[in-house]
Amino acid sequence: MDNKIRWQPQPIIPPKTTGKQLLVEAEKIKSAEATKFQEILKDKMLEEKTLKFSKHAKQRIKSRNIVISENDLLKINMAVEKAAEKGVKDSLILFEDIAFVVSVKNRIVITAVDGDNLKENVFTNIDGAVIV
Repeated sequence: MDNKIRWQPQPIIPPKTTGKQLLVEAEKIKSAEATKFQEILKDKMLEEKTLKFSKHAKQRIKSRNIVISENDLLKINMAVEKAAEKGVKDSLILFEDIAFVVSVKNRIVITAVDGDNLKENVFTNIDGAVIV
């Protein structure tokens, strides 16, 4: 019985691609990853700027039969952007005959009040108002 470990040299097989080809492939992969990252970042930034509605606001909108179109939502979103540019944290957005109290920082509509309920109403805890 032989306890020796035998090692036989293996030939080195040269790669079929050249160094230049490997660099080109690496650049393609790097470029694809950068594009993917940019897309993810862009989606995340858009998601952060999208206006959300709290459960309370959804209930108010439903109970008061307030209809908000896509175009209306864009205008309200632009008003929130204006408030954010001015450093407002909580804003009253007056849009047509509807008032929205919005947490600008979190991009969340806290509540909604329609024209019938606007009279003699006091809005507190806001530090800015935008009239659309």
